[in-house]
Amino acid sequence: MADVTGGGGGGSSAREALSGGKRLPPWGSAPASPGPSPALLLTLVLVIATAGLVYELTMAAVASYLLGDSVRQFSLVIGVYLSALGVGAHLSRHVGKRLGATFVDVELCAAVVGGWSAPGLFLTFAYTRLFQVALFSVVTAVGVLVGLELPLLLRILERRVEFKELIARALTFDYAGALVGSVAFSLVLVPRLGLAHTSVAAGLVNALVALVAVRTLPPADADEARALSGARVRAVVVALFLLASLFVAGRATDLAESAIYPGRVVLARQSPYQRIVVTDHDGATELFLNGNLQFSSRDEYRYHEALVHPAMAAAASRRTVVVGGGGDGLAVREILRWPTVTSVTLVDLDHEVTDLARTFAPIAGLNRHSLDDPRVAVVNEDAMQWFGETSGTADVVILDFPDPSTYAVGKLYSTAFYSRVRRHVAPGGAVVVQSSSPFLANATFSCIVHTLEAVGFFVRPYQAFVPAFGAWGFALARLEPFSPPDELPPAALRFLDHAALAALFALPDDAKPRGAEVNRLDNQALVADYLDEWDRWSGH
Repeated sequence: MADVTGGGGGGSSAREALSGGKRLPPWGSAPASPGPSPALLLTLVLVIATAGLVYELTMAAVASYLLGDSVRQFSLVIGVYLSALGVGAHLSRHVGKRLGATFVDVELCAAVVGGWSAPGLFLTFAYTRLFQVALFSVVTAVGVLVGLELPLLLRILERRVEFKELIARALTFDYAGALVGSVAFSLVLVPRLGLAHTSVAAGLVNALVALVAVRTLPPADADEARALSGARVRAVVVALFLLASLFVAGRATDLAESAIYPGRVVLARQSPYQRIVVTDHDGATELFLNGNLQFSSRDEYRYHEALVHPAMAAAASRRTVVVGGGGDGLAVREILRWPTVTSVTLVDLDHEVTDLARTFAPIAGLNRHSLDDPRVAVVNEDAMQWFGETSGTADVVILDFPDPSTYAVGKLYSTAFYSRVRRHVAPGGAVVVQSSSPFLANATFSCIVHTLEAVGFFVRPYQAFVPAFGAWGFALARLEPFSPPDELPPAALRFLDHAALAALFALPDDAKPRGAEVNRLDNQALVADYLDEWDRWSGH
């Protein structure tokens, strides 16, 4: 994806740059020399552009997965990568002799460094403190190598295609490759292969390009013929290495995750949306999404009882319930304790999570197979769209989304989203939102409360102590003023009784909501607050 056009200088200087400073005859005037057809070389442009884009997205996704804050990580990785492309394009002008052999060696270096970028970064994060140094070193190296590729191919093509056709076709195929790479990455590669196998597969593609090139590029002289002969051996070795890497890349990820997560990893799966990991931690089942703990079976009942029952008790009726998020089925388990419930609609984007909640024995047993209850309907859609496009109302709406660490999740805590939720609340209905820690992340907690108030809800904030998370906050809301609820379901609970229910709403001064900016789609103030607060407490 290197840009070979530049400002000023005219066609003559452009040709000199592409030829390493040597004077060429007028474009298109030289007779074609024996060698690969322009169509084959332009196909190679498409393929290497696809692989280069996959490397870029993979490294950004790994950084986002491990460090959070996807906007920051993608911005930094893409910025450094594009700058490195320019460095590579500039360096290409210093390549004079053995043009074809140099191109092959660049492909092989890109194949190895780019191919092992994701597994290597996972291992670096797990076993060293040098992740960011390693990340930007790899991003720079891959960017420089990919930046070298297109200028070298253009120079190989230069005597076979007229100048204006050369630039037009090469850039067309280069940008088409970027499109192919972006679509394949999001829709096919990551969902089916995962990040580690995706980068290795892209590396294997680069190695295959090198194999094709070494067999088809004509040597300029005897010196290059010898160089291509040696490159042929290297290309075979690298291709075999990366082919074998496809079988061990997953093991590298497993090793990294076994070091990252407490306990023994019993399941690891890449969905189209996130990395799903389940561990056995001293006998407790724990679920992680993109590295963030969602629950521990040791104490999840405290969280889910505190999430569900105040809202159920506060509602005038509790026949129909909608749950946003909560794909593990644990909130639904608590909802079904209320005998008047006739229907529960669970809206969770990721079918892999809801499938896991139904079929993976440790989680299905924990949620008491709640998602298989005939009263429960599971909808795998984006909650923002579902609440905007679906009609009807519910007596209780329970919003159990992940913490707002990215803008994609932050939108589900915005005035735009809460306005949609409000339209679904039946008269006398109640809404509850999990709201992060009122002590460790008070700005986050306060922002959620004030955002609900901004769309017309009356809010009662409260907290519960969950050992896996500490003091955790919730926001209970109705469309009219109300008192804290005092009712519980008929079945005995493990955590809540009437005294504990009342105590939830007795917030100490250092956990009460303070002034905070309202979270809107066009500012996403909540995401910035959340990242700043948790970075400070985690020591990043």
